[in-house]
Amino acid sequence: MTDSPRNDPRPSSDVAVADSPGSVALLEADSVGFSYRGGTPALTDVSLTVRAGRNVALVGESGAGKSTLLRLLLGLARPTTGEIRFAGRPLTRGRLREYRRAVQAVFQDPYSSLDPRHRIGRIVAEPLRGLGLRADPARVAAALDAVGLPADTASRYPHEFSGGQRQRVAIARAIVCDPKVLLADEPVSALDLTTRVRIVDLLASLCAERDLTIMLVSHDLGVVAELCRHTAVLESGRLVEQGDTSQVLGSPSHPYTRKLLASVPRLAR
Repeated sequence: MTDSPRNDPRPSSDVAVADSPGSVALLEADSVGFSYRGGTPALTDVSLTVRAGRNVALVGESGAGKSTLLRLLLGLARPTTGEIRFAGRPLTRGRLREYRRAVQAVFQDPYSSLDPRHRIGRIVAEPLRGLGLRADPARVAAALDAVGLPADTASRYPHEFSGGQRQRVAIARAIVCDPKVLLADEPVSALDLTTRVRIVDLLASLCAERDLTIMLVSHDLGVVAELCRHTAVLESGRLVEQGDTSQVLGSPSHPYTRKLLASVPRLAR
């Protein structure tokens, strides 16, 4: 992996990562509830912590509330009850710019998440411009290199790439400002099996090489087992079980988790 030079300006964050992985609470949902206007609650009393160096998976069937919780963690909506905290303090509108320096997202569909009108270099540089930083071509090239794409990718358009390559571009865009946390919403579900394995391997490498922590929303327990040390199970807007992934997937205590284990396909290698 090619890193940016040490004297490059990098976005700063007040998130202090301790020497021992897992000791710092980067993101927290504290007794969070959320209801859409005029609807039944989408989330009820959800408490979940994302710690530095400890990837977290959020699993459950469609409609369980996974994407709703992710929207709250992205600061795109505010909880009806409870609180989202970032680096130990409440996530408020006044802290969103600081938050964007430390937390970025990758979404499910690599075909719709990239603007087809723009070249890849401009797309990857979007977070830098959003933070008021210079869209440094060297930093863009380093991000593309980190996800296994050549430097000339920057001059091309999304339609010139396969789905797996587009998802690599989306990951490059997410890591270009050196975030601490990556919120990934079903990042491999739209890809074929072989490409899924490669993208999962890439995400694991980025975690190790860039001190990146992933909050993964997924229904694929194989991907969860590969990437995440902690797993939380969401059913109808409530967390019914959470703990070490080996324990949750190996010896689930809740009937709903056992149902998921029996029905959700695994990631084959």
